[in-house]
Amino acid sequence: MGLEEILKGVPPGEYGDLHRSHVLELYRIYVEMADRVSARRITTNSFFLSINTAMIGLVGYISVSYKTALSVDIRLPIAIAGVVICYLWRRIVRSYRDLNSAKFKVIHAIELGLPIRPYDSEWEAVGRGRDPKRYLPFTHVEITVPWVFVALHVTVMLFALLAHSPVQ
Repeated sequence: MGLEEILKGVPPGEYGDLHRSHVLELYRIYVEMADRVSARRITTNSFFLSINTAMIGLVGYISVSYKTALSVDIRLPIAIAGVVICYLWRRIVRSYRDLNSAKFKVIHAIELGLPIRPYDSEWEAVGRGRDPKRYLPFTHVEITVPWVFVALHVTVMLFALLAHSPVQ
């Protein structure tokens, strides 16, 4: 069964006089919920960006300030934690992307029954995401940032491991 079939619900004749106004109200609420998912996604990205920036800053501070004072090098555990956090960040971004994609498929399906189709028209105007010169989905950029931090954390790991390897 297709999305449009699942979405149909109760036919207007059976529902009654308020069918049209209820469909419009549900559409408005659903679009608002899609916007809230996007807002949560931005908040999540800010959180993970702050955590990773703080971790890299802490490693830099430790490396410069306490090089001889620390008996245990904590750069390696921080870097490992950073890689794990980046993995979780990437998975959460993908989850939000998938949820938003599903929400917009539903929005497009709802618009099939409305007098105008603004979201579907907007998606068409940007080439449905197929041409990066016209539109580069935020997720493509967003999914790259955790990889940049993974590279930084791996570099920290390598330096921490090399600092404790026996000199030959």
